[in-house]
Amino acid sequence: MGRPDLNRRHVLGGLGGLLVAGSLGFAALGTGADALAATGRTRVRYWNLFSGGDGSNMIAMLDAFRKEHPDIAVKDSTLQWGSPFYTKLAMAAAGNRAPELGVMHMGRVAGFSPGRLLDPWDVDLLAKYGVRESDYNPALWQRGVIDGKLYALPLDIHVQLCFYRKDVLKKAGLLGDDGRMIPVTSTTEWFDVLKKAKQAQKKGLQTIGLWTNDQNFQWWFFVAFYTQLGGQWFNDARTEVLFDTDKATQVLEFFRQHVTDGYVIPGAPTGEQFINGAPFTWEGNWSVPVFSAAKLDYGATPLPPVFGRQATHAESHSFVLPHQSGRGGATNEAAHELAAYVVRHALQWAAGGHIPAYTPTLSTAAYKKLQPQNEYVSAMDHQATEPKVWFAGSTGILAQDLGPLVVSSTMGSAKPASVAQRMRNQLVKLLASKNPMDGKTAAQGGAVA
Repeated sequence: MGRPDLNRRHVLGGLGGLLVAGSLGFAALGTGADALAATGRTRVRYWNLFSGGDGSNMIAMLDAFRKEHPDIAVKDSTLQWGSPFYTKLAMAAAGNRAPELGVMHMGRVAGFSPGRLLDPWDVDLLAKYGVRESDYNPALWQRGVIDGKLYALPLDIHVQLCFYRKDVLKKAGLLGDDGRMIPVTSTTEWFDVLKKAKQAQKKGLQTIGLWTNDQNFQWWFFVAFYTQLGGQWFNDARTEVLFDTDKATQVLEFFRQHVTDGYVIPGAPTGEQFINGAPFTWEGNWSVPVFSAAKLDYGATPLPPVFGRQATHAESHSFVLPHQSGRGGATNEAAHELAAYVVRHALQWAAGGHIPAYTPTLSTAAYKKLQPQNEYVSAMDHQATEPKVWFAGSTGILAQDLGPLVVSSTMGSAKPASVAQRMRNQLVKLLASKNPMDGKTAAQGGAVA
């Protein structure tokens, strides 16, 4: 999907531009300083990774901020999503060329050397602009706290969801009186639902899209259902692996059964199949705009609690303060003001399917009218997140190492029990390895709140 209004944005392409000291990539971010000084405006450079619909929504919020704050010049830059973004952000912070404001996935913060590559938020300054800890889900706020300081200000949570076609489920007798999918509380009930849905679906389509050969989605789904089983990763001190191979095997066998029972077509385009009439697909909430634009009669609910406990994989986009040796003054305050403004005006952000982290937004009449967002807002209260270690987080080492193992089990090239043991072995290796950001092991990386 294209990014609108590119002429107003610095799109930094390719890692090479930031690998050269004094590169044009850095220089471009510093242009216009003399003009800003002459007009008395305060500049805030803001790096993000939002493209497509998210990029459009972010631009709309930034433009609203610009209109209300003509004294602050926001210079927003969109960088490539994933590891390239984090590499550039780390290099900029280490080289004292960091922007005033940035965005990170919450799961990445623990590994980003807080205190060296990230500066802590001034919570009193945030409160001045209307954002307080009491405005947040407690667990979500604490994810951004390390060594007692807030390093990540949550903007949203984005979750993996069970999308369902109401037309197909109604035909199969799987819709309740409220027009929503009937509750499911066990694996037996879930496979019974799939069996009934398959009988009512169009021929030639799969019953459910599971992204069976995608390491990221398979990893996200694994985190969700392993959490439903109460599975642990490490002890509190991050010195011992507590990964439960029996619980992991249960999850892997559950995934594999979708394939062996014929409910999945491996490699099938999940979204396209759903639009064409497949009863179910498990996708991220960012698919909401796509399915709504297709004018489907559909719903979306948190992943089914088949192991008896609600838990849906969740990540969060969060605002961070990349390290600046001279951070402070008007630019720092403006960065706090901008972040607080976007957090408080995230109804626009909810249009992309994300759940706003600022809880007062969730109780507004406008948010409650959003469909199907109002159906899965409860996911805020049962987030299944990756462990708070340096190698976790979106596109992080944990997903890169363990995701393919989950895929191998789901696709049938390896047995679930053996894969579970391999996952545990890899966790042992990762826990003993060093964080390249600060040279410390995960166990030595400081107390994690």
